[in-house]
Amino acid sequence: MHNTPLAAYQAQHFLWAVEDGVATITLNRPERKNPLTFDSYAELRDLFRALVYADDVHAVVVRGAGGNFCSGGDVHEIIGPLTEMNMKQLLAFTRMTGDLVKAMRACPQPVISAVEGVCAGAGAIIAMSSDLRYAAANAKVAFLFNRVGLAGCDMGACAILPRLIGQGRASELLYSGRSLKAEEGERWGFFNSVSDDPYAAAMGMARAIVKGPTFANGITKTQLQQEWNMSVDQAIETEAQAQALCMQTEDFRRAYNAFVAKQTPVFEGN
Repeated sequence: MHNTPLAAYQAQHFLWAVEDGVATITLNRPERKNPLTFDSYAELRDLFRALVYADDVHAVVVRGAGGNFCSGGDVHEIIGPLTEMNMKQLLAFTRMTGDLVKAMRACPQPVISAVEGVCAGAGAIIAMSSDLRYAAANAKVAFLFNRVGLAGCDMGACAILPRLIGQGRASELLYSGRSLKAEEGERWGFFNSVSDDPYAAAMGMARAIVKGPTFANGITKTQLQQEWNMSVDQAIETEAQAQALCMQTEDFRRAYNAFVAKQTPVFEGN
């Protein structure tokens, strides 16, 4: 498949913008704290799938409008209808939501969440599934599935969350449904940092990533994802092959030539 530019993509259920290789997704229903609907779930999944083939996006920032990140699935547009569905319909929905996480992890671009205020349910999952997370002091992350009578094993939470914060801490959050506040989240390793302007922090990191060797960064993300399912010996061999591939790039030569010339390398992503 040919690489597809996404700068001109017209999102239907959230805001989408691309500037200098950084894409910004803004969940934009601030009056309801940016809940997801069936349609926004599906569009997010499809967009992250398309990012695999995008040659004009090298990092993605996700944020919410109006001072909150995302309140999860819309109570009236998702939760209510789910109570009326049969098992086949329910499984189609839960697979679709899981596919969003798969798509976020499978795209080569690092995904960075800027979290303010409420970050609950599926919103917590989107933050969890990102590569990096920056928080405001008022951020509250809640994997509140058991609060609505459901298991904590939603959209990969039982696999991914323990890897971020440890098995015991993940168990506490998933069994209790309580909120993880920003300072505690940073201390536990869920958040990379807490600041007055998490969007600025996220954009700063995104711009730094885009200035780097973006092909190699994509390889790093792929290995971070795939090596969860490998032995150490398999991982070392896979990294040997991946690094040999990166050693054939022009960016590797640019870095060497810049070092020899005592200059700062300017990477071009090839």
